Amino acid sequence: MAAFNYRALDANGSEVGGVLEADTSRMARSLLRDQQLFPLEVTSVGRLSGGSLHLRRHSMSSAVLSLLTRQWAMLLDAGLTIEKSLNALIEQSEESGARQILAGVRAEVLAGHSLHAALGQYDSVFPPIYRAVVDAGEKSGELPTLLIRLADYLESWQTTRQKILQALLYPALVSAVALIVVVGLVTYVVPQIVGVFKQSKQALPLLTRGLIFTSDFLRGSWFWLLLAGVSVPLLTRRALNRNAALQFSWHRRLLRVPLLGRHLRTLDSARLASTLAIMVGSGVPLLTALETGKAVIANRVLRQAVDQAIRQVREGSPLHRALAADKLFPPLLVHLIASGEASGTLGRMLERAAVQQQAELDRRTAVALGLFEPLLILVMGGVVLTIVLAILMPIIEINLLMH
Repeated sequence: MAAFNYRALDANGSEVGGVLEADTSRMARSLLRDQQLFPLEVTSVGRLSGGSLHLRRHSMSSAVLSLLTRQWAMLLDAGLTIEKSLNALIEQSEESGARQILAGVRAEVLAGHSLHAALGQYDSVFPPIYRAVVDAGEKSGELPTLLIRLADYLESWQTTRQKILQALLYPALVSAVALIVVVGLVTYVVPQIVGVFKQSKQALPLLTRGLIFTSDFLRGSWFWLLLAGVSVPLLTRRALNRNAALQFSWHRRLLRVPLLGRHLRTLDSARLASTLAIMVGSGVPLLTALETGKAVIANRVLRQAVDQAIRQVREGSPLHRALAADKLFPPLLVHLIASGEASGTLGRMLERAAVQQQAELDRRTAVALGLFEPLLILVMGGVVLTIVLAILMPIIEINLLMH
C-alpha cells in the first residue's frame, strides 16, 4: 500500500487536500469519491510505479522536527508499532510538508525497508545524527528511549538558536534604523544645508568637504553599492563552497580572530560533545559516532582535526589523546573524555562535557551580545556626531568672521 497526496473539492465546492493510502492511484480516487470528494489531483508519495525512489525535496523546520520526535517517542513508548505511530503523526501534523514526509517514510517501511533507511530517503530533513540514533534504537530495541534523548538534544539546540536570534533582534533593528537615518542625513539633508556654504564661496573645513564627497558619492553610486552589497556576499559564499582550500584558509583565519575564534571553537566543541554523548550513550560504535560528530562541525579546520582523530582511534589510540593532538579542542573536554575512558564511563563523561560546553557557549554568547549592543550605539553615535560636526564647523567659522 502506497501513500498519495491529493487535492479535491468537497460538496460545498471548497478545495481540500491531504494524504491517504491506497494500492493504486485509481483506488485512491475511488476512496475520495466514497468520501463525497471530487478528486482534482492525486500524486504518489514515496515510491513511483516503477519501484524507483521518488526523492522529492521537502523541508521541515527544526522546531517541527523536535516536536515530532518527542511525539513519536511517546507513541512508541505507549506500545504503538512504527506503522501505527506514523499514522498518528500524519493525522496530528498540521503542516502539509511534514505529512508528506511522514507518509513517504511510512510507504518505505511498508515496502520492507528499515526505519533508518526510510529516513535516509529524506536526508535533507533528517540529519545524520537522527538516522544514526534511529539505527541504534532499531538494533537495540530501545527506540522510544533513544528518541526521547534525541528530542532533548534537538530541543536544546533549538532553544540555543532561539536565544541567539532573540538577542540579535534588538541590535538588528537598531542597526537598520540607524543606517536609514544616516543615509537619509547624508543623501538628503546634508546637500541642502551644505549648498548654502557653497554659495558663500567660503573655504570649507576638511571634515565638511569629506562629508560632501561622501554625500555625492552615495547619491551617484547608490545602485552600484546596493548591487555590490547583494552580489559580493553571494559570490564569496559560492567561491568558498567550490574551493575547499580557500574555505579551509578562511576558517583558519576565523579561528585566529580574537573573541570570535574562541566563540566558534566553543560552538563546534559543544556540537561535537553533544553528538558524541547521545550516540555513544545510545550504543553506537565510537568510530561511527565520530563520523557523525564530524558531519555536524561547521569549521573546516576543526573538522579536519576530528578526521585525523578518527584515523588515530582506528589505529588504536585513545580518543582523548587523538583529540588533544592538534590542541584545537578545549582542555576540559579532553580531560573529561580521558576520565571517561579510564573509568569505563565514557558515555556519562561525554554527557557532562556536553553540558559544560553548552554552558560555556551560553556564557560566551551572552558576553558577546552584551558587548555588541553598547559598541553598536557608540559607533552609530560617532557617525551622527561626525555629520553634525561637519555641518556645524562652517557655521561656527562664519559666526567668528562676523564678529
